[in-house]
Amino acid sequence: MEKRLVEVVAALIWRDGRFMICRRPAHKACGLLWEFVGGKVEPGENNAEALIRECREELDILVSVGAPFMSVTHEYPDYTVHMTLYEASIADGEPRLLEHADIRWITPEEIPLYEFCPADRDILLKIRQDAGSRQK
Repeated sequence: MEKRLVEVVAALIWRDGRFMICRRPAHKACGLLWEFVGGKVEPGENNAEALIRECREELDILVSVGAPFMSVTHEYPDYTVHMTLYEASIADGEPRLLEHADIRWITPEEIPLYEFCPADRDILLKIRQDAGSRQK
């Protein structure tokens, strides 16, 4: 049987050399793991519309969606996620905990201190590599 494919968008939001991560609620899949803000693309939405909606629903912020940073496909036991992470910035508002257990702003060097959702691993590696190449 073929696994269902879930199309997901997420935001890479930087502030003062740090990027925002959010901790999933305990009762959800991958509970208490860290992730980028975002979620499923609903029927009839394009990726930018979905990301704007998800950021509003989860953090009460309006984001400006930029270029794609990276796309990944990850197979979980019962479904496959295709996630596109977009460069984004906060156009209005200050992040509030409407859904997540916590929000942090971390540097690329701090990534190993947090346990992220499995689908985020390759993205986190690229963020660290990009940060390392910027410092050279």
